[in-house]
Amino acid sequence: MSRRVRRRFVKKGKEKVDCPEIDENLSLDDKGVLDWTRLPDDTVIQLFSCLNYRDRASLSSTCRTWRALGKSPCLWQVLDLRPHKCDATAAASLASRCENLQKLRFRGPESADAIINLQAKNLREIIGDGCRKMTDATLSVLAARHEALECLVIGPDFCEKITSEAIKAIAICCPKLQKLRLSGVHEVDAGAINALTKNCRDLTDIGFIDCRKLDETALGNVASVRFLSVAGTTFINWNLVLQQWSNLPNLIALDVSRTDITPSTVSRFFSSSVSLKVLCALNCPSLEEDASFVTNKNLKGKVLLAVFTDILKGIATLLVDTPKTNENCFQDWRNSKVEDRKTDEILNWLEWIISSSLLRVSESNPPGLDNFWLNQGTSLLLGFMQSPQEEVQERAATALATFVVIDDENASIDTGRAEAVMRDGGIRHLLNLARSWREGLQSEAAKAIANLSVNANVAKAVAEEGGITILVNLARSVNRLVAEEAAGGLWNLSVGEDHKGAIAEAGGVKALVDLIFKWSRSSGGEGVLERAAGALAGLAADDKCSTEVASDGGVHALVKLARSCKIEGVQEQAARALANLAAHGDSNNNNAAVGQEVGAVEALLQLTRSSHDGVRQEAAGALWNLSFDDRNREAIATSGGVEALVALAHSCTNAAHSLQERAAGALWGLSVSEANSIAIGREGGVAPLIALARSDAEDVHETAAGALWNLAFNPGNALRIVEEGGVPALVHLCSSSVSKMARFMAALALAYMFDGSGAEIGRFVTMLRNPSPTLKGCAAFALLQFTIPGGRHAVLHVRLLQNAGATRVLRAAAAAAGAPIEAKIFARVVLRNLEQHPAESSV
Repeated sequence: MSRRVRRRFVKKGKEKVDCPEIDENLSLDDKGVLDWTRLPDDTVIQLFSCLNYRDRASLSSTCRTWRALGKSPCLWQVLDLRPHKCDATAAASLASRCENLQKLRFRGPESADAIINLQAKNLREIIGDGCRKMTDATLSVLAARHEALECLVIGPDFCEKITSEAIKAIAICCPKLQKLRLSGVHEVDAGAINALTKNCRDLTDIGFIDCRKLDETALGNVASVRFLSVAGTTFINWNLVLQQWSNLPNLIALDVSRTDITPSTVSRFFSSSVSLKVLCALNCPSLEEDASFVTNKNLKGKVLLAVFTDILKGIATLLVDTPKTNENCFQDWRNSKVEDRKTDEILNWLEWIISSSLLRVSESNPPGLDNFWLNQGTSLLLGFMQSPQEEVQERAATALATFVVIDDENASIDTGRAEAVMRDGGIRHLLNLARSWREGLQSEAAKAIANLSVNANVAKAVAEEGGITILVNLARSVNRLVAEEAAGGLWNLSVGEDHKGAIAEAGGVKALVDLIFKWSRSSGGEGVLERAAGALAGLAADDKCSTEVASDGGVHALVKLARSCKIEGVQEQAARALANLAAHGDSNNNNAAVGQEVGAVEALLQLTRSSHDGVRQEAAGALWNLSFDDRNREAIATSGGVEALVALAHSCTNAAHSLQERAAGALWGLSVSEANSIAIGREGGVAPLIALARSDAEDVHETAAGALWNLAFNPGNALRIVEEGGVPALVHLCSSSVSKMARFMAALALAYMFDGSGAEIGRFVTMLRNPSPTLKGCAAFALLQFTIPGGRHAVLHVRLLQNAGATRVLRAAAAAAGAPIEAKIFARVVLRNLEQHPAESSV
């Protein structure tokens, strides 16, 4: 076959870009499209290599030729099962391809049980995470079925159910083992370590990380060990360590990060160990608190890596024959053409160890490390994102996503740390990582981008670097973790007004709506749904974007979530999105569309009964917005909205102000209708509204006053307000609220409910004499409502005012030099009303 696709390189700035060059002999169809079925085998295999195992298997089913190519041994030497659930059936279907499998990554004990069905007897490397529930039985069988195993790494999650018995089984079943790293084992006893010493003669790399206890003496007998990590392990007897580990003949690198090692132990270890070259001691409080040790430069020719040392400078001393061209010694090492196996082993180990410790430190976020993160930690993590080790890249991205977070609950991040990432070119590195075809890297990079984008400056940099398009593309991923983190990034970018339009232009609205339809049918997609609904809620706050959300099926998708999903976080964001969609009643048809969607009103009313305040708040807010539409208002009432919202108002008197505001606001919206107003009074809605009117929060008592104003139009409700003690509360609002709206609405409520006794009119006349401009304006406005010609009891009110001598006070208020202009105008109108009423009564 003469047709082929070869590669060529073109220069783009200083970088070489790998581009496909189509041989001119390769035929194209009439539309200039390449006939993929005629591609040469090596090109198809190269394309297959860029796919995850599920997509690879799917593409193999298109034709017999590709089916055969899809089984090529070179495609199945490495297998990553983490992105998708892998059970026994899925593993068995892959078994025919895994005869030559060398490296395997999995997540969770369920996948570990399924791995046995792969029948990959020649497996050399197994890396598992999310194995907190993994048992001795599972790990033992895993070892027994893979006798050729050379590397076993389980972590960073704590393996709480793994005991020394499983380690013994590993030692017996895997004699070729060279690397063993386990996290969170409760105790590693002498029997387990001695079994490793006896059976695994080539074991050079041991990591018992975050273990509760281990046998120091037995570990000192593993003469083959060259790299040892006990980071985070507790109850270590450092005297035994000095006696036993100092004599390990091949130990060149030791990691004691996050332990209670003392300065004297470090100094004595450096003096006594002949072979040791590097000691990693990150976040060791005893070392960091000893000022004399921190400034001690006599390290006996060893390299100490700690938060108070120059880590990169220390590592650079290990690269004797490597040219120094970059500030980052790891980059120099990667670019070096000098082949040095021992140096490569040390640097690979250091990348793994330091990235793991930085991730753990970022998760615990101990105080006092700000300078370290700003001066060293950020640069280290950004450098590790360029590591050839995928695990290191992922952990670096995860650590970047974690170390900037101050309060996860309130989504607040450290501005200095976030901008340090941006300043050191981190956004570009993260976006490059997000473009990777490896889904593990995609998800961790997207998580970091999402968290960093809480900062407005970082969000701007992400948008300018093309990050929005990247996140939208990742949101279309079939991988749940990738889609979830990408949706989270779009959610954070949708906050504020700067990036909503760009997200919509990049196809983000459709991608987010599709996520809801897809993952609402699957189990385990709650995180995707919450983030997608949150992003749509942010976009729906914009008038133009809200129209696109509705046209792309967003109303139906969000109502479906509100109706069927039982996860409170998802319910809250779905209700918030519907509230924002319904907030544009004056500019588009979304308010009506939400109300007319089948089951929307019923779902929102049901959510007001939730035990979660956030869900109730957003549902009440959505109902408040919907009540501005006449048809929706009646639909809410017909569906039991009066009862539900009165119950909500009763239950939230001690809740957050935002919930109180929306509960009162929803009742205010419903009470515009006279029938609803009467129903609210009969249902017992007056008492909770009076309680909310007493709130110190301006937004709360303003909406409560508005609802009471509407209720006061009805004589029965007016009587209820008096009986429930509402008059003093409303008078208090008139005289003390900082909200002009609240003062006026309280005055209106008093005007419409006035019973003719004259007591309240006397109060307002007295308020006119008050030197406060605010009180003068409020009193004049209230008296205006009492005296409107044709109003209920207006004649009686005029007589009471005349008897109280109000005319003289009103004239003084109208002429007062220091009175506000509105008080003067209202006082003059009241005077005019007083003059008109005698003429009306004599007709």
